[in-house]
Amino acid sequence: MLKICSAEDVPKGTAISADVDGVQVAIVHGEDDVFYAVRDECSHAAVALSEGEVEGCTLECWLHGSRFDLRTGEPTGLPATEPVPVYSVEVRDGDIYLSVDGDGRPLPSNGVTR
Repeated sequence: MLKICSAEDVPKGTAISADVDGVQVAIVHGEDDVFYAVRDECSHAAVALSEGEVEGCTLECWLHGSRFDLRTGEPTGLPATEPVPVYSVEVRDGDIYLSVDGDGRPLPSNGVTR
């Protein structure tokens, strides 16, 4: 696990971008009060998702309005049709950690762990 930031750095309903060994990751504090991590790049237009709007458990791309489910990475609104990778997040002692492999790169997940 790699410490990314303090949970206080990501207020509810917002997202920040973090570089994890060359991979841009959006750390999102969902409106359900759960932290999520997804690839910080829209699968449709290759722009930063962390600059978009958080609504419930979705993140909306600011450029064309594609929405992604933060739990699965699946698009829930067009024009995106391809999912974005989702990474495992853990909150410990007020800090946000991301699962990484032996080389320090984010490990894709099928869902979010707390």
